[in-house]
Amino acid sequence: MSTEILIIDDNSDIRLILNELILDAGYKTRLAANYNQALLEIDKKIPDVAIIDVKLDKGDTDGIELLNHIKKKNKNVPVIIISGHANIDMAINSLKSGAFEFIQKPFDKERLLNFVKRAVENFNLKNENSNLQTRLFHTFELIGNSNNISSVRDQINKLAESESRVFISGPTGTGKELVARKIYKSSKRSKGPFIILNGALLDVKSYEKELLGEEKKDGSISYGALEKASGGILLIDEITEIPLETQSKILRILIDQKFKRINGNHDINVDVRIFSSTSKDISQEINNGNFREDLFHRLNVFNINLLPLKKRIEDIPVLVEYFIKNICFSYNIKTFEIKNSNYLINYNWPGNVRELRNLIERITILTQGTDEEKILNIIKESLTQYNEKQFSLNETLSVPLREARENFEKEYLITQLKKNGGNISKTAKFVGMERSALHRKLKLLGVKDLN
Repeated sequence: MSTEILIIDDNSDIRLILNELILDAGYKTRLAANYNQALLEIDKKIPDVAIIDVKLDKGDTDGIELLNHIKKKNKNVPVIIISGHANIDMAINSLKSGAFEFIQKPFDKERLLNFVKRAVENFNLKNENSNLQTRLFHTFELIGNSNNISSVRDQINKLAESESRVFISGPTGTGKELVARKIYKSSKRSKGPFIILNGALLDVKSYEKELLGEEKKDGSISYGALEKASGGILLIDEITEIPLETQSKILRILIDQKFKRINGNHDINVDVRIFSSTSKDISQEINNGNFREDLFHRLNVFNINLLPLKKRIEDIPVLVEYFIKNICFSYNIKTFEIKNSNYLINYNWPGNVRELRNLIERITILTQGTDEEKILNIIKESLTQYNEKQFSLNETLSVPLREARENFEKEYLITQLKKNGGNISKTAKFVGMERSALHRKLKLLGVKDLN
């Protein structure tokens, strides 16, 4: 479908020039000659891009009113403001109101066409990002029955109603970005953009440009993450990787709620909710001088901590079932079950939920869920850390019966406790023991801490 551009100008010559210029560039157009016509066109169908003269027949700033009207309907629509009576204040005010660009009459045709092309690219990029987010939200959920995940789900529900900054911590692969997206999706900013700035993936020299944007010598603008996230949420992922000098600028932005682009002269007001995340121990990073404590306190209005999978073992069976169901659906394969889950329960999961999901996808593709022996072999081959930690048959046979029995009992009871989230009563019921007897047995075997 061809991009449609709405041209609003009370000067018939200007409308004609713009119409021919934009049609020649391969876009569709609609025209409006005054304020009321423009309202009708906007309300009839929101355009992909709009070009609006500041002053029409209703007043000196009716173009700004139309800009605000469009933004209320769809914040993603880029609006180019043109004026024959331009001054610096008018340009600043239009950009503050959300204009994509401001250009003064008489305008250079090539420059205007360049603005239009960039506006179309911007609109398409935001739509593509929105569609991707929709697919993601339909694909992934925060799965688990552990106290940690139940608490996180409760926190997400509460935070969706607020405008508080959120600091999300947890090892790699635990679902920090998923948590941020879930808060966003349920918040009043869900119609706005969700932008991610990954501190671990940027070149050291690129941090400020990626965050603040840049005004180039040719007059063009490279927008940074802060402006791209306007009206929505900015997630600064792996924030501890950002240099101290840039951390200072982020702190100043949080205090002043405004910033300047690189090489820019004018302040830009910030309307963005900021989330941060890290897989590192933030207290240790502060103590080591790698992260500003005052910035952390500004960002850490509300903290969410995701525990590693090895500390919420009871989530593994639920996650396995969930991933099998979803991955089989994606590949159009009949669902199956993994009957021997002890290998999964006892593994340390250094890659956390992401590693588990990758394993289930590998099993699904290679076995189609039809060969139990092959499924078990893939699990054994994949979880090398598990194999290293287990007693070999020779080691078991080399000790007296009593010691071998104690080793088995210890491993067996630890596994059952992990399956039941450390709950003594549930474990005792499953293994067929009295609760007090299980306590005595665990003490005798030296089982104190499952973590």
